[in-house]
Amino acid sequence: MEYTPLRMRPCYKEYLWGGGRLKKEFNKVDAPAVTAESWELACHPDGASTVAEGPLAGLTLAGLGELDRIGFWGRDCQGGEFPILVKLIDAEQGLSIQVHPSDKTILPGERGKAEMWYVVDCEPQSFLYLGFCRRVTRAELLSRVADGTICKVLNCVPVARGDVFYIIPGTIHAIGAGIVIAEIQQNSNTTFRLYDYRRKGLDGNIRQLHLDRAAEVMSYQPIVPRECRANCTASFPEFTMTEMFSCQYFRSYRVDVHKEVELRCDGHSFQHLLCVEGDGVISANGVKYPFRRGDSFFLPAAMGEYRIEGAHRVLLSRI
Repeated sequence: MEYTPLRMRPCYKEYLWGGGRLKKEFNKVDAPAVTAESWELACHPDGASTVAEGPLAGLTLAGLGELDRIGFWGRDCQGGEFPILVKLIDAEQGLSIQVHPSDKTILPGERGKAEMWYVVDCEPQSFLYLGFCRRVTRAELLSRVADGTICKVLNCVPVARGDVFYIIPGTIHAIGAGIVIAEIQQNSNTTFRLYDYRRKGLDGNIRQLHLDRAAEVMSYQPIVPRECRANCTASFPEFTMTEMFSCQYFRSYRVDVHKEVELRCDGHSFQHLLCVEGDGVISANGVKYPFRRGDSFFLPAAMGEYRIEGAHRVLLSRI
């Protein structure tokens, strides 16, 4: 089998806090007018991305795994489900105050969710909430949720384009209004909402909260939010590669290409490229695959060497 770059067609989520930027600015021409999330690399019961074109068009990541699990997913993905989920998020309104469980605090049917945020773009004075600013008790947490003062004990963190944040499971958090984020995470959709400003859902009812489970998985210790610093940055005239974050679930890099860079899929893991600025071309096996802002490619683990050319910024994710 010949392994080539596979352009992905995302699935879309129309949550009430979404906006129109993904459709207008990120090449999501088939997206609904109001789109909250674009699941770029997804193999989950709640949504799956598919191969957009070529002889494998229409196949999901699970389908690719059935064809050749090692060749497409990689030697390090032999057991279990597909490991990660990559999204673009357009928060026209602020998201709910929420928390995710860890692999140690899940119940049957739930999945742990560690995630990393890369701020693709944001409006002036945009912010997010990340962790408690001081120690709170469970009783105080529930009291502040009830009277609407929960945000007073959270860290309010201003954001700028290019900021990176790692959200440790159990950390209370929320994306604020006016932010577009690329999210790399465990393959999970388990979210426990604590507070949602008494907003009504698309069904006209107040959105459901999950106070008991949220309180159970929550870390009540304060944190000092910091931009995740790069562990390693390699700079050359043609490109710069920055390791944004690495953990047991995924590794993510920001690649700023000025001219070109040669990379390689080493057989251990697939790679995923998401263009967040500019445009360019992927060259592999003598074939060129053009891309622009918002485009997403799955690179099979067995593909070997490839080159990306142009002037752009891509996010590269793998396990």
